[in-house]
Amino acid sequence: MTKLYEQDYYGWANEQAALLRAGNLGAADIGNIAEEIESMGKGEKRELVNRLAVLLLHLLKWQFQPGNRGKSWQITIRAQRTQIARHLAENPSLKSELAQAMREAYADATLEAERETDLPETTFPADCPYSFQIAMQNDFWPESSADASA
Repeated sequence: MTKLYEQDYYGWANEQAALLRAGNLGAADIGNIAEEIESMGKGEKRELVNRLAVLLLHLLKWQFQPGNRGKSWQITIRAQRTQIARHLAENPSLKSELAQAMREAYADATLEAERETDLPETTFPADCPYSFQIAMQNDFWPESSADASA
């Protein structure tokens, strides 16, 4: 069973599905099935972190490069908010992972912001300046320091 799992994942998956549907649990590869189900759950969390990272990246660019603001960034921010909300609606237990997901996403976002903007790492706050609730608000557009002093 494990050999098929390692050599032909697609074949293994179809075989396991057929065994489960037939109620033949004794013949099913329970260990690898459990591992795959666990992996699927981790994939859902990765999806949340990735979408949050894109949202946070664009919020950082919006805040720290106000001269480059444009419709593309605005659409990306709006799209990520929509997709994150949809993903959480489809996976409500991920809400308990939001604090950790935001930390992971912000670390990814600051690295990417540094790369995309050519601004020094010290430009961006060490900790995420936006709470999840604020970042997800449709009317939230972070001010730049230039905006705040005007």
